[in-house]
Amino acid sequence: MSQSFHHLTQDQRSQIYSLKSMGHTVIEIANHLGYHRSTIYREVQRNIGGRDYRNRQAQQKASERRQ
Repeated sequence: MSQSFHHLTQDQRSQIYSLKSMGHTVIEIANHLGYHRSTIYREVQRNIGGRDYRNRQAQQKASERRQ
């Protein structure tokens, strides 16, 4: 069985930021985006900063990690 992995897009990170700002839980965000809750949880934890999760900062960090 082969697995395929998909990176979150800038638009998806923006949606995470918006939904999180509105008070939605990680599970709700994951269901909305169609990802497993652990994917969203890891995304938020990996990219949390001094002022909580920021989508632009998350995208920049992801780009740097890919290089």
